[in-house]
Amino acid sequence: MSWLKIGKFRSYKYPPGTKSSFLEEDSSTPFTAEIEQNEKLLQETFEDCSDLVYRRIDVNQNVHWLIVYIESLIDKTTLEENVIKPLLTSLTSDTYPKESGDLKSEMISIGTTIRTTKVSEAVANILDGHAAILSTGSSIVTTVSIPGTSKRSIDEASSEPVIRGPRDGFIEHISTNVSLIRARLKTSKLKMEYITLGELSKTRVAITYLKGIASQTVVDEVKARLKPIKLEGVLDSGNIEEFIEDQPYSPFPQVHSTERPDVVVAELLEGKVAILVDTTPFVIVVPMTFWTGLQASEDYYIRWPIATFVRWIRFFFIIFAIFAPPMYVAITTFHQEMIPTNLVLSIASSRDAVPFPAMVEALLIEIIFEALREAGIRLPKQIGQAISIVGGLVIGQAAVQAGFISAPVVIIVSITGISAFTIPRYSFANGIRLLRFPMLFLAGFLGLYGIVLGLLAIMLHVTNLRSFGSLYFSPVAPLKLTALKDVLIRIPIWAKFRPSIRPNQEGEQN
Repeated sequence: MSWLKIGKFRSYKYPPGTKSSFLEEDSSTPFTAEIEQNEKLLQETFEDCSDLVYRRIDVNQNVHWLIVYIESLIDKTTLEENVIKPLLTSLTSDTYPKESGDLKSEMISIGTTIRTTKVSEAVANILDGHAAILSTGSSIVTTVSIPGTSKRSIDEASSEPVIRGPRDGFIEHISTNVSLIRARLKTSKLKMEYITLGELSKTRVAITYLKGIASQTVVDEVKARLKPIKLEGVLDSGNIEEFIEDQPYSPFPQVHSTERPDVVVAELLEGKVAILVDTTPFVIVVPMTFWTGLQASEDYYIRWPIATFVRWIRFFFIIFAIFAPPMYVAITTFHQEMIPTNLVLSIASSRDAVPFPAMVEALLIEIIFEALREAGIRLPKQIGQAISIVGGLVIGQAAVQAGFISAPVVIIVSITGISAFTIPRYSFANGIRLLRFPMLFLAGFLGLYGIVLGLLAIMLHVTNLRSFGSLYFSPVAPLKLTALKDVLIRIPIWAKFRPSIRPNQEGEQN
């Protein structure tokens, strides 16, 4: 049994008889020496593809060249200047072939060319933004990389607002995202290993790490979890997150996703592994710990006393975000003697006309608040914020005046909603929001005993949870005093050390 304690990961398998043969490209058919036959092979493969262009260049009666490409995937200007023009120019020189159309490397004035004899490889390259050049009398097809798909400009990451720090964010093009990382880490130790996922999408995925800093065991585990994934299409990094996480039923995310290159670079320097997926700006970083969800990149760009203070604010409000409504329900329902007399009289008078129990009342307003928050996200940005803020005020005030809910519940739930926004990682904040609802039911049925039971269940879960072999609650459980310098406080940059994520033989971190 391996000393590295890894949770089970999922590899999607097609049910028997459901995987159609059209998902698999024919990898056995070779090209022939007849250009007409090769053209027919490509036409059969790309049947009903009107965007496939066939451009023929006739040298003489014996030599013909055929350039095949998808017009929406290549840069036509580059094709004209670096492929077609050099080929036409070679006609007037003594270097062009008289009897055979075997293409010579000096005829193409572009660097990235691939020579193949297999139809499947040429088709894959054409679909990846290459132009294929077929020649008379040759079974070798040369494909030239001329990517020309439009790319979004590099802007600030919309999901992670920047207070202080770099304002460039990842885009949907993996080559650009790789360049943003390499611009910050100019070292040969930065490794990029590509794999392809998706039976139909053929999505490129880059496994990125710093050799000598990242644990080779973690790198190997990332590869082992990614390669067995079988999907028709990978459209976003979220499509593969659920396949590689250790515990799929946990409310806590076990991988960290971000749009910011500086965050990825900082994680790489700490020995973690990044997974870049083409066509999405979100990069996955593993392993992840509980404390990663409470740390913002701005913590390392401002002075350490302020960053430590802000971090403690987050620690306080994450407790408030989970336990404030349940505590209110438990105390007002079962433990009124814990409330000062004046306060209990005020709460009792405000609840006098409310027809619902405290638990139902809190649950209703929580659901309404979550609905308003979701509506604010889905609506156009210009009116989304107004709807979420004004809607909450209007509905809350109207509900209090109508006697459906009490004013203290509106106050508690509003502060709880604000508390969730102090958590910098969106996926981590979603898990915290989800925990409020089971805690509300425990408080409504068992009072403070239910809250204690819920707290124990949460602590047992996070202390046993793992992310790629690393304990989720480390370095607090198990306790590592030296590593607490970057958890409970943010030590000065000049005193910063690299935390180890390499598990030891007991599965704990060094």
